[in-house]
Amino acid sequence: MARAATTSDAFNAVAEPRRREILDLLAQGERPVGDLVRMLGLAQPQVSKHLRVLREVDLVRARDDGRQRVYRLNPAPLKGIHDWVAGYERLWNARFDLMDSVLDELMEGENDNDDDD
Repeated sequence: MARAATTSDAFNAVAEPRRREILDLLAQGERPVGDLVRMLGLAQPQVSKHLRVLREVDLVRARDDGRQRVYRLNPAPLKGIHDWVAGYERLWNARFDLMDSVLDELMEGENDNDDDD
């Protein structure tokens, strides 16, 4: 049985660390493939393979500029990831608030001990 594609959406495409690196670079502006190859220290076929995956889920778009192919980030598909992660923000904030309370109590205890000296 053929293996199902694992990069059918933005979630799966960004699961690969090198693809996230490419997105980080493209978030700074358009770049030709050659620049990405140099900056990532990967062989051109590897970079092209990652770019193909990112193109298939519409995270990057390409245009021809003479003999070069220039890529740019398309952030719209990242919204689904952002929305999903944002749901966990409440959990993280609640835990940080709890930690702040514990630290405040510890600091108050230290201050009380300093006053006793």
